[in-house]
Amino acid sequence: MFYCQECGYRSVKWLGRCPECGAWGSLVEEVEEKKGKTLQKSSNRKAKVLKLSEVSYREKERIKTGISELDLVLGGGIVPSSLILIGGDPGIGKSTLLTQVAGILSEKGKKVLYVSAEESPEQVRIRAERLGIKKDFFFISDTDLSAVLDAVEDLEPDLLIVDSIQTVYLPEISSSPGGVSQIRECTNALMRIAKSKNIVVFLVGHITKSGFIAGPKVLEHLVDVVLYLEGEKETNFRILRAVKNRFGALNEIGVFVMTEKGLVPHSSYEDLFLQTEEGAVFCTIEGTRPILVEVQALVTRSYFNLPRRTAVGFDPVRLSLLVAILEKRVGFNFAQQDIYIKISGGLRINDPGADLGVAVALVSSLIEKSIPKKTLFLAEVGLFSELRPVRDMSLRLKEAEKKGFKQAFIPLTTELNLKNFNIEVIPCKKVSEVFKRIF
Repeated sequence: MFYCQECGYRSVKWLGRCPECGAWGSLVEEVEEKKGKTLQKSSNRKAKVLKLSEVSYREKERIKTGISELDLVLGGGIVPSSLILIGGDPGIGKSTLLTQVAGILSEKGKKVLYVSAEESPEQVRIRAERLGIKKDFFFISDTDLSAVLDAVEDLEPDLLIVDSIQTVYLPEISSSPGGVSQIRECTNALMRIAKSKNIVVFLVGHITKSGFIAGPKVLEHLVDVVLYLEGEKETNFRILRAVKNRFGALNEIGVFVMTEKGLVPHSSYEDLFLQTEEGAVFCTIEGTRPILVEVQALVTRSYFNLPRRTAVGFDPVRLSLLVAILEKRVGFNFAQQDIYIKISGGLRINDPGADLGVAVALVSSLIEKSIPKKTLFLAEVGLFSELRPVRDMSLRLKEAEKKGFKQAFIPLTTELNLKNFNIEVIPCKKVSEVFKRIF
């Protein structure tokens, strides 16, 4: 069979382009075991049936990594016997972060085994010395996962780090390392040893050009936690995001600064997303954390037949939708204008509560009028330019109040007791009402 290395699509013949994800040259041949036509019973064992009321449950004590932002993203620390996958661009800091975790837990008396199929022992030691790690931990430089699992059986570590899942292989599988079959079976083997031996396993995953972890999607289904380390390599800021977490809040983020001593938790993450306040400010919810974010817009005359619509950190499709609403429902003309939208701090926003802030920033740049300082814009914009409420409005307004904001524009249909807030809350029905008040 031929498997796509980008999305896991399977085909009986080779194709130049994957029909599922559209990637070119991604289909690789892998040998599959021939299965019989009849299914024979291989065991006489019956599954044990339980009532939920008979199941005893004891809360597991989490292991603190000592890195505050990482513990926050994980939901309060590492849950024993969990399988955690961390992905990100090359050079973004995945190995650095896990080396720091290995050093900190070793100092706390935990037995740590670091398996690197990409780096030599000398390279890992140099990195550990640069990070100032004082306590020694165990290390294996091998790509044969069967040999690694034998060593794990003998050593019985508390923490196992595999860097990376795309470079290790099982000799029993005929396909090459990084193939769909290899990744699936290697992850299954590591999951079994994590659950049976009560070992915490960290997996490093490479990502594709589309920004997703390479290999079959079943990889993310097998693990307990999926983390993405994001950020531009040219800047020092890194954002660790939980996109799957069986033990904590989803889409929780941790903010780090890359230094010579490794990834350091950002003590004042608000400064990262509120730098100039020249643009429009809205409040988004990342996991359980409300964050005030500034959005800046630049609308300028276009010299092309097809004007540009560029968004950094914001959905381009949603941007085009907001521009269409402002033209059709409010009467602004963006026909011959290039539009550029940027979210401060490198944050990627999918929250519909950012709609009003983006719309205000666009109109402000178009008519060249400044936005009032210390003003929050919080609403989803509908196709008829109506303002719609978003979740956790009270939590967002409290965050703005804490940061010294003076007024906030929210939808008229929001059910809130405005007496509970010291900030001036201005309910509006349409986006045009907001423009009349501030411009």
